Amino acid sequence: MGEIKVSPDYNWFRSTVPLKKIIVDDDDSKVWSLYDAGPRSIRCPLIFLPPVSGTADVFFRQILALTGWGYRVIALQYPVYWDHLEFCDGFRKLLDHLQLDKVHLFGASLGGFLAQKFAEYTHKSPRVHSLILCNSFSDTSIFNQTWTANSFWLMPAFMLKKIVLGNFSSGPVDPVMADAIDFMVDRLESLGQSELASRLTLNCQNSYVEPHKIRDIPVTIMDVFDQSALSTEAKEEMYKLYPNARRAHLKTGGNFPYLCRSAEVNLYVQIHLLQFRGTKYAAIDPSMVSAEELEVQKGGLNVSGQEEP
Repeated sequence: MGEIKVSPDYNWFRSTVPLKKIIVDDDDSKVWSLYDAGPRSIRCPLIFLPPVSGTADVFFRQILALTGWGYRVIALQYPVYWDHLEFCDGFRKLLDHLQLDKVHLFGASLGGFLAQKFAEYTHKSPRVHSLILCNSFSDTSIFNQTWTANSFWLMPAFMLKKIVLGNFSSGPVDPVMADAIDFMVDRLESLGQSELASRLTLNCQNSYVEPHKIRDIPVTIMDVFDQSALSTEAKEEMYKLYPNARRAHLKTGGNFPYLCRSAEVNLYVQIHLLQFRGTKYAAIDPSMVSAEELEVQKGGLNVSGQEEP
C-alpha cells in the first residue's frame, strides 16, 4: 500500500540501500535495524530516530536527498527497550559498535524525546553534537498516559495500534499528506506487539528532559502550524526549554512532514548542519560543500533566527 502511494522512489530506495541488523546487547533478541548511507569517511553523521509508529525507512526521502548532496545519514529502528535508561545504554553501545564518537540526531516525536534523553545521559562524556527535534516534546506527562504506561505490555497488538492511530490526522488533508498517512499506517502494521508496547511505554513512562544537562548543544526545533498530535502547550514548552534554539516552522506537514514536506525538511536539515561546515563534526563530504550550498540558496530559506519557508 504505502510503497505505491508515497513514491516510486521508495521501491528504488529499498532495492539500493541495504538494511543492516546489529546486536550490541547480551540479549540477542534486541536487534537494531538501520540504513547507513553516504561517505563512510564522515565520522559525525546525522542519525534519524523514528516516532512510535515508524520504522527506519520512514526517512527514505531524507536518505535519498541528503546522501545525494554528500552527507552521511543513518536511519534507525529500535529494538524492544522498556525504559529510557535501557534505551540510552543500548544506543551508546550501538555508537561504539559503529565507531562513532559524536553524532547529530534528528528525532521525530518519540525519536526526538529519546534523542534529548540520550544527550542528557551522555552529558558528562558528550556523544551528541547537535539536535533537530521534529514535532517533539520534552515531558511525557503531556499525553496523560503515565498511569497506563506500565500496562501496555499486557495489551494485544490490535489495541496498541488503535491507540497509535488515534493520534493520526482524521480531518481533510491534501493528497500528499494522505499518502504519507497511508504509508505510516502500513509501517505501523509491520510492527509486532512487543515493539509497539515498548515504544508506547517509552512514550508515556513518567519522564522529562533536564535542560541544564544539554544546554550547550545546538538545537533546531522543527514543527508544523497545521494539525498534529503535538499540542500548542507542548510546543511552547519546547521553546521555553531551548530559548536559543533555531526554529524551523512549516506551514503544513501534519505529523509526518519528513514524508509529505520532505523538500522543506531537507533544506532545514542542511541549514542546521551548515554551522558545522569545515569542522571535524561536519556531516558532509568537504568536496560536496559547494553543491550543497547552492541547493540551500535555491531553497530561499533564512539561515539565521526563526526559519520559515
